[in-house]
Amino acid sequence: MMKRPFGIAVAQLGPIQPSDSRASAVARLVEMMREAASLGARMVVFPELALTTFFPRYWMSDEDAIERYFEKSMPSAQTQILFDTSKNLGIGFYLGYAELTTDGHRFNTSILVDQTGKIVGRYRKIHLPGHADHKVGKPFQHLEKKYFEVGNEGFHVWQTMDARIGMCLCNDRRWTETWRVLALQGADIVAVGYNTPSVNIHWPEPPHLRMHSHLISLQAAAYQNTTWIAAAGKAGLEDGCHLFAGSVIVSPAGEILAQTQSEDDEVIYCKADLALADTFRQHIFNYGAHRRPEHYRLITERTGVGDPLGKEPDPS
Repeated sequence: MMKRPFGIAVAQLGPIQPSDSRASAVARLVEMMREAASLGARMVVFPELALTTFFPRYWMSDEDAIERYFEKSMPSAQTQILFDTSKNLGIGFYLGYAELTTDGHRFNTSILVDQTGKIVGRYRKIHLPGHADHKVGKPFQHLEKKYFEVGNEGFHVWQTMDARIGMCLCNDRRWTETWRVLALQGADIVAVGYNTPSVNIHWPEPPHLRMHSHLISLQAAAYQNTTWIAAAGKAGLEDGCHLFAGSVIVSPAGEILAQTQSEDDEVIYCKADLALADTFRQHIFNYGAHRRPEHYRLITERTGVGDPLGKEPDPS
């Protein structure tokens, strides 16, 4: 089978402190974009909420959150340099940020930008984790359900830069449905950005198991859904709260081919052969030949164990 080379870079961010400006965050992204291009990357993947600190850890009014952390347009005056650099270098990118729509809706969003600096795709996060109430006494909050609405545009794959590229965000990576919907659209590459705390505020989960579940989710998803995965995290100590690193590029064999070694700004690169996914689709996961969707009805008929569609499980 003919090779389909595609240079993929992942740009991990070190911490962004609450006092750091948008301009300083963007300057760091531009520097890593330049490094990715010098390595031969056709696309670089940045983290979720890459322009600010991970603000859902703070309890504040919605108005304050909007004023401080949401982007009213993309590109904006402060982010335009990313798009200009993309065009000048001929490299595409994935970027996560907090989106405020013109009619007042709020989403945890990522965009896909091609090598000409043009936005060609948008994804709004569907699997929002955390809570909407103020959990007094916890070391920090996880208020994505307070600050964001559930994404309203579904999971899609875009034909761009000579590849079929899908997107998801953070908690989406843990849900099998995310990957299969993208796989059924023929995704060659899925880009995912994340900000994941090392501490679980709900139960004493050992940090090493959190990293283990992160990596095994990506490896199993890549293998079972015949796709390359490029996962970019924001890492390190943000305002006293630790985010784990573990940014990786995973092949359709489930093999980690590149992984960050630090919790700082760091670029990793892999010259991927997209034809490897084609091989797996033909010989192992040939969906047309082997899938039996008539036996998978519970996936769309129930939201939880024994719960009919549309009924949320009892949170108690």
